[in-house]
Amino acid sequence: MASTEHQNGDAVSHPKKKLKPCNFITEAEIQSEFSHHDTAVARLNNGAFGCCPASVIAVQRDWQLKNLRQPDHFYFNDLKSGLLHSRTIIKDLVNAHHVDEISLVDNASTATAIVLQQAAWAFNEGTFQKGDVVLMLHYAYGAVKKAIEAYVARAGGSVVEVPLPFPVTSNDEIVREFRKAVEKGKSRGNRIRLAVIDHVTSMPSVVIPLKELVTICREEGVEQVFVDAAHAIGCTRVDMQEIGADFYTSNLHKWFFCPPSVAFLYARASPKSRDLHHPVVSHEYGNGLAVESSWTGNRDYSAQLVVPAVMEFVKMFEGGIEGIRKKNHEVVVEMGEMLVEAWGTHLGSPPHMSASMVMVGLPPCLGIFSDSDALKLRTRLRDKFGVEVPIYFAGGEDGSVTAYARISRQVYNKLEDYIKFKNAIDELVRDGFTCALLSD
Repeated sequence: MASTEHQNGDAVSHPKKKLKPCNFITEAEIQSEFSHHDTAVARLNNGAFGCCPASVIAVQRDWQLKNLRQPDHFYFNDLKSGLLHSRTIIKDLVNAHHVDEISLVDNASTATAIVLQQAAWAFNEGTFQKGDVVLMLHYAYGAVKKAIEAYVARAGGSVVEVPLPFPVTSNDEIVREFRKAVEKGKSRGNRIRLAVIDHVTSMPSVVIPLKELVTICREEGVEQVFVDAAHAIGCTRVDMQEIGADFYTSNLHKWFFCPPSVAFLYARASPKSRDLHHPVVSHEYGNGLAVESSWTGNRDYSAQLVVPAVMEFVKMFEGGIEGIRKKNHEVVVEMGEMLVEAWGTHLGSPPHMSASMVMVGLPPCLGIFSDSDALKLRTRLRDKFGVEVPIYFAGGEDGSVTAYARISRQVYNKLEDYIKFKNAIDELVRDGFTCALLSD
């Protein structure tokens, strides 16, 4: 019996109400949502391409047909309002101040091009001086490094890389190296115009102490901060006010269940953000980045329009998207620890520096001594064992761990996926396999 305080102070008892069971999605329903996945493959690489549930794919198909059925009506009556709805959801999700700070683009690479294009113009127009610095992490995504080469170095900017250790044991190691790189960037009297910082590095996968690095940038006079967070939304906590960056991008098709491809770009409201432009120029040029990005010509916008359907999907899980990411983190760490214990190796970073992906040390006897060896082993695991997992060559002495597997965990993964991976490596070790046995 439950009791409440009566007006005169006496306790009055009432029978407890029976709580209705929560109608959260069941394991069988989850597997049905992803039944289009290849059941012969242990898919431990959600970080690369993400996933999309069948219910969201169906909504995407509805949008595509609506466009194809009557494109004029779709353009004039549905597209702009649908994109605004998606942007509003993302604005609330990432705690941006205003929906105009949120643009929808194809992917994080497009967002990177938008930000770096502005930097290239500043160098070419004399706003930035030749030799002024753009800072980036050594483990920046390869396409981002190429974009910096194409837009910044070619325009006369100087690029300073922040060397990062791996394996890594603490945030302090990263903060220390970042401070050194900032000092190096300023040592010749040049200004650091832009810092490009990852939130979750891709390969090796490490959660970067982002708020600490942004704070250093502000203290040291770094002009702008762009966060490449391709993996972040749905994978780790994302809050624009807490992070405090000028620009922030994250894919919605990796860990947020959208179909490929769609990302958001946050640009904090400022005079400089008004000079951001989409690299594909169309009729909306000059009307603000969010509007420019909403129409880059006749194309398929359906991936950008399904964000409301994704929100309905994640609400079926206890805790919504936050509950999903916390569960993914707990499980992937547990699976990673199970694997390294079995193989006598170690994780590439402590659990608090991981999100929904962990780096798992592989047995040294596999003989992984180059990027080529890592790729050949990955192909072997896919073709012979039906295991999809990326391999990272870290280097090191013979007899030590030289390579790591990046395992992901998403809602569709089962214990059997990780056991299948374990058994595949165990078989290779038992058979005396080394990468030297594989031809290029």
